[in-house]
Amino acid sequence: MQIHEYVVAVDWGTSHLRAFLCKVNSDKTLTLTDNANSLGVNKVITSFEQTLFDCIAPWVVQYGKVPIFMMGQIGSSIGWKETSYLPCPTELGDIASHCVNFSCSDHEITIIPGLSCHLSNNNYDVMRGEELQVLGWLQQNPQHFIGTHLICLPGTHTKWVLIKAGMIVLFKTAMTGELYDLLTNHSILIKKSDAIFDQPSFQKGADFTLKSERGSFIHGLFSVRSKQLFGELSNSQAYSYLSGLLIGSDVRAAMNAEEWQLSQLGEVSIIGATHLSQQFSQVLQIHGIKTNICKVTEMTLLGFNAVYQQIIALSCPKK
Repeated sequence: MQIHEYVVAVDWGTSHLRAFLCKVNSDKTLTLTDNANSLGVNKVITSFEQTLFDCIAPWVVQYGKVPIFMMGQIGSSIGWKETSYLPCPTELGDIASHCVNFSCSDHEITIIPGLSCHLSNNNYDVMRGEELQVLGWLQQNPQHFIGTHLICLPGTHTKWVLIKAGMIVLFKTAMTGELYDLLTNHSILIKKSDAIFDQPSFQKGADFTLKSERGSFIHGLFSVRSKQLFGELSNSQAYSYLSGLLIGSDVRAAMNAEEWQLSQLGEVSIIGATHLSQQFSQVLQIHGIKTNICKVTEMTLLGFNAVYQQIIALSCPKK
C-alpha cells in the first residue's frame, strides 16, 4: 500500500457516520486533524458512495485521493461491501489481514472485518466497529495486554467484551439502546422523549431491576406507565426512569454472567458517549464495581492507528 500524507478513518454505524481526517506521521502513526459527521447506514437516502464523498468533500479538494479506512455496519449485510466475521479469540494481526479492499472514485477503500464468538450456551454473537475501540483500549496501556479484563461499550447494542492476554476472547450483546429508542418513540410508556435527564428517577429505575430477585423485567416495564398514572412519576421523569430500568437490567445480567466474575476483575473499563458511560458507571459503582471511563474518540483513533500500522506492515514486509 502506498503511504499518503493523510488518510481518512470512518466509523460508520447504524445511526451515524463519523469521519476523521488523520495526518500520517513519519513513524506511520496517525494524528487527528479534523472530523465530520453524516448519516448512518440505516438512514442513507441516496447511496453510500455519495453520502461518504459528500461528507469528506472538503478534504478531497484539499488533499486529493486520500485512502479511506472504514469500520462498523458499513461492512455488514446492510452496508456497502460485506466483510467476514472473524471468530474469537482474535488479536490485532487477524483483523488487519482480513480487511476488504476496493477502489471507488480513484480512492483506495479498506473495510475492516467484524468479529463473532460462540458462547457456552450455544448462542452466537457478533460485533462490527466496537473491535476498533477495544484494540485502541489495548494500545492505551501495556498492562492491558496482561491478565483478564472486561470492557463495556454502551450504545445502541451494548457490548460486554472479555479480554485475556491481549486477545478478544468473547463478548455479549444487549440491545439496551435500541430497546430504549423503540420504547420511547413507539410505545405508550413515554409521552415526552426529549425531557431533561432526572438523576433520582434514573436511579429509581435502575434499583427496580437490580433489586428484583425474579424475572420481573417485562412486568417492570409497565411500571413506567403506571407510575405516571398514579402520580409517582411525571411525564418528564418517566424518560429517565425507563433509562434506569434498561441499564439496570443490562448491568444485572453482566453481574450474573457465567463467562466472568466481576468481583474478581478489579474494574470495568467503559467506552462510549460521555453521558451514557456515566450512567453505566454509576450503576456499577453503586454495587461496588470500580469503573474506568475512556474517551470513545480517543479509543477509536488508537484502534485505527494500530490496524493502519499493521496493514502497512503486511503490505510492505521486511526484506
